[in-house]
This record gives sequence, C-alpha cells and structure tokens, in this order.
Amino acid sequence: MLSKKTKYALRALRYLTRKYGEGPVLISEIAEHEHISQKFLESILLELRKGRVLGSKKGKGGGYYLIKEPASVPLSQILRMVEGPIALLPCVSLNYYEPCDDCEDEESCTLKRVMTEVRDETLKILENKSLADLK
Repeated sequence: MLSKKTKYALRALRYLTRKYGEGPVLISEIAEHEHISQKFLESILLELRKGRVLGSKKGKGGGYYLIKEPASVPLSQILRMVEGPIALLPCVSLNYYEPCDDCEDEESCTLKRVMTEVRDETLKILENKSLADLK
C-alpha cells in the first residue's frame, strides 16, 4: 500500500507534468489544486529536488518544475525515492536487500519465490510507466 507521502508526491508530479514547459509552479498552487497540506508538500518537493526530478527557482516567478521530460521519468524511480523498496519482502529487494530474520533457508523458501515473481511483475509495470502516464 502506498503511503500518503507517496500518493501526494505522485499527485504533485502529475500536476507538474500537466504544467511541463510552462515554467516554475508555486507550491501554493500545487497544494491548492491537489488538496495537499502546503507544509507537507514542501518537504516532499524538496526530496524530489534532491533526487534530481525537480528543479526550483527562487524569487518572483519562482517555484518548482520538472527538469526532465515526463516520459523519461519512470514511476519506479519515484516510488523508490519516496517510498523505498518496491519489493514486499526485504530478501527479494533489488536495491534494499536484507535477509529475513525468520527465514531458515532462503534458497528453498517458497514465499521468497512467489514474492520475487510479484516484485518482477510490479517492476515491469512501474518501469514501463512514466510521469507522462499520470497526465
């Protein structure tokens, strides 16, 4: 299940995708149109800026904007940036692997086999969908 933070990030990015090429957008405008707390949105947009998805401009005419073409930003990148691992179990995560505390033998674990398949199918979808698909 996606966290509220991730849903808000996706909604803000959807709004910025619709405004792509029109210049920076004020946080207050995004917050108002997407019904997101401006204070919470500020921290989310800052994280996306640090992750090099957004750029920002200060002062008059300032705000946030996408620094890449929306079609070139896969949803998997956004989810990993904001949510963390996509895999449902740490032992099947590609980027955040950890052995499960309660697993006796990873090699023969049937749960791991199934969850690896779930991860692979989820990734296939998220890597082939981009911000442009949210528009």
